[in-house]
Amino acid sequence: MEKIDELDRRILKIITQNARIPFKDVAEECGVSRAAVHQRVQKMFDSGVITGSSYHVQPKSLGYQLCVYIGITMEKASMYNQVIAELKEIPEVVEAQYTLGAFGILIKVFAHDNEHLLNLLNTRIQAIPGVADTTTLTALSQPIYRQLPIEI
Repeated sequence: MEKIDELDRRILKIITQNARIPFKDVAEECGVSRAAVHQRVQKMFDSGVITGSSYHVQPKSLGYQLCVYIGITMEKASMYNQVIAELKEIPEVVEAQYTLGAFGILIKVFAHDNEHLLNLLNTRIQAIPGVADTTTLTALSQPIYRQLPIEI
């Protein structure tokens, strides 16, 4: 991954606060041309500094009432790739982290209700070859949701 300079950081700070801001406004605020902003942003996409742009849809608006984190203990750490491949096939699994500590994998899952969660656990997640045990933590609210601050 490429290092970024002060102008890149200024651009990132602006566009992470408002992804819909026109490049002409970013250019004006940074004191450069619109073409320079466009080139810088494209370069950051190409180098992996920026990994995507999307709209965030609230899961509750799609009928998902539960957000849970599930710690997965694997039979053997060497089964990680197979377990992850199976988890990728479950659309309700929205994040997965390979971790140190009590669990080998920590996943974030959305479910419509308790019955849906129970079904996901029993018939999908715990049925994956290599999954030895799971521990479920229910998220009650998300009081903090943000990106890391961009320091200039």
